[in-house]
Amino acid sequence: MENNAAAAAVKAGGTSKWKENGMRILFLACACVSICAVALICIFLFANGLPTIFKIGPLNFLLGTEWKPSADIYGIFPMIIGSIYVTAGSLVVGVPVGILTAVYLSRFAGKRTKALLMPAIQLLAGIPSVVYGFFGVMVLVPWVAQLAKPFDGSGMSLFTASLLLGIMILPTIITVSKTSLDAVPESYYEGSLALGATHERSVFCILLPAAKSGVLSGVILGVGRSIGETMAVIMVAGNQPRMPQGLFEGLRTMTSNIVMEMGYAADLHREALIATGVVLFVFILLINFCFSLVKGGKEHA
Repeated sequence: MENNAAAAAVKAGGTSKWKENGMRILFLACACVSICAVALICIFLFANGLPTIFKIGPLNFLLGTEWKPSADIYGIFPMIIGSIYVTAGSLVVGVPVGILTAVYLSRFAGKRTKALLMPAIQLLAGIPSVVYGFFGVMVLVPWVAQLAKPFDGSGMSLFTASLLLGIMILPTIITVSKTSLDAVPESYYEGSLALGATHERSVFCILLPAAKSGVLSGVILGVGRSIGETMAVIMVAGNQPRMPQGLFEGLRTMTSNIVMEMGYAADLHREALIATGVVLFVFILLINFCFSLVKGGKEHA
């Protein structure tokens, strides 16, 4: 009997080890596929985009203020500035609201309130971009048009695009920030109360700084969605390939420029759009790198 039990144990251990090795190989293969996908995207973009940038001229392409494909003039500086303005505006709208909502859901809301709000927030994350765009066209654009009348502005503008993108990034920021706040050890909160701090002071001065790494990660994900969003921006931003003139004036982002013209572009025009994708890719990498530096500096501090 003892020999049979030992043999069964050895057999079970061998099976478990085989499964463990199999899963390790599977995870390694998935990681390799992900790395290869990123590498192929980089190779395709840079192999097709960099020669075009040098053909047009780096300064003419990056700092040129006119985009006229019919005259072979390709300057994307207005689109770069437009992307920066729209992304910054969406952060101004979405980050404070998202973080404060996460704090409320994590430390102030009751169980019934959480049960009502969390499914609604998750539903916001699943709404397609084009639906957000329709909401922007039917609701936000007329409202902003009325607001912009004294300034001779338009409803399809930087303000409308920033407001809509700020709403779109809320689910990401709220979900990630709330998860980070929930992960902070309860002893932090209890220790703060024991030292005489109020509930609000404990939450905002102890728990929120302790969760700053996760909160910043949520902001980074929000930035990624904001700068990469296309369909909703096309529907509400006005799509004018010129330098942004004001808060209530139309503009065009790099993503919008690519999507709107790729369908009929050819030759140098098409290559210039691919080169715009290279600039956008580098732009996102630089933003993530800057956030990583800030995050690393805060953690060391």
